[in-house]
Amino acid sequence: MLPSTLEVVDTPAEVRLGVESLQAGDQVQVLLRTRNWAKVKLADGRTGWVESKDLVDSQTYQASQKLLKDIESLPVQAVGHAPESINLRPEPSRNSTPLAQLPNNQKLDVFGRKIVERPSQLDQPSSPPVKEAWYLVRAGDHAGWVLGRNVSLDIPAALSAYGQGFNIVAWLVLNTVVDDGRPVPQYLVADRMGNSDVDFTHIRVFTWWVKNHHYVTAYVESGLQGYFPISVVQTGNVPYFRLHLVDDDGNKTQKVYGLFNTHTRSLGIVEGWEGNAMPTQPLARRGQRRP
Repeated sequence: MLPSTLEVVDTPAEVRLGVESLQAGDQVQVLLRTRNWAKVKLADGRTGWVESKDLVDSQTYQASQKLLKDIESLPVQAVGHAPESINLRPEPSRNSTPLAQLPNNQKLDVFGRKIVERPSQLDQPSSPPVKEAWYLVRAGDHAGWVLGRNVSLDIPAALSAYGQGFNIVAWLVLNTVVDDGRPVPQYLVADRMGNSDVDFTHIRVFTWWVKNHHYVTAYVESGLQGYFPISVVQTGNVPYFRLHLVDDDGNKTQKVYGLFNTHTRSLGIVEGWEGNAMPTQPLARRGQRRP
């Protein structure tokens, strides 16, 4: 079962009494199913009824727990919500068994994105494949995949003024500066320009101009083929961030940057997406021009 608590009742009839209150992860034996209800046997031998939508099989539940553990070390790329009730699934597929049905306006932390082909309709087997974007999210104590088109990203109000003409898909805090005694975040923002299957194609760094109390676009880079996760690490007083990129030949690289005061500098490239190594040689020595 996936709700944080689940009431077991003595009958699915309109008038019913509570038998037990279960916790998420408790196991029960299903004895009988109707359209909306399941008769279950509890660990102590008692029986009762629960709503079928609140039950998942053990294998599906374990898949959800694995996803939750896997994202513990990943940085949140964006925050959003589901305006309407949506299904949370263990895999980015409409055919996977739902883990839970999320309520309206459920807060979601976004960790990843994946493009998959939508299953063909039985009455239209020869139709061209339709691609769909799915988000890997955390919803309360659960993790799973939801259809991206059902998620609204909640861009920070301070950045919304800079979103006109851009499709902001991720934002991460690089560090904070103090203005009149209050901490103000400085951001790395990723945008996806055009109809692209990659997670982002464009980045911007926003630093805070203390003297005039507003953000300044301190760095821009376009023409990227980038994928989540984007990560930020603070070393001393310098925030470093790295992008997972692919080139036109499909080679995977990590491009590493540092924010030095208000200046963003590209430090170089690391081959592959594994590990967190720092570049050993600057871009200029690799035949590439510094942005």
